[in-house]
Amino acid sequence: MAKKGGFGGGMPGGMNMNNLLKQAQKMQADMQKAQEELEAKEIESSVGGGAVVVRVNGKKEVVGINIKPEVVDQDDIEMLEDLVMSAVNQAMREIDEMQKSQMGKLTGGMNLPF
Repeated sequence: MAKKGGFGGGMPGGMNMNNLLKQAQKMQADMQKAQEELEAKEIESSVGGGAVVVRVNGKKEVVGINIKPEVVDQDDIEMLEDLVMSAVNQAMREIDEMQKSQMGKLTGGMNLPF
C-alpha cells in the first residue's frame, strides 16, 4: 500500500491546512479589530482626591489633564509634578491591563505580542 506524501492526507483530528489557515486569518482579523477598538477607548485616572485627573487613550497618548487650582502651590511645584506623574503612570497601567484582558480573550491566554 502506498503512503500519502506531503499534506495531502490531512492533519490528525480532521483538520486540514486550509481550515487551519482560515482560523489563523480570522484570529488575525479579530485581533486587528480588537486593537482598533482598544485604541479608541480612553482611561481616566484621578489622584490626590481628584486634584489631578489624566485621560489617556488606548494608543497610550495623554489626551487631557485637569488640575484643580487649589493644588497649584508656587512653593510646592514638586508635589504637583508628583501628582501628575502618578496619574499618568496609573492611567498607563490601566491601559496595559485593559489591553491584556481584551487580547487574552481572543488568544485564549496565549502570550502573543500586540
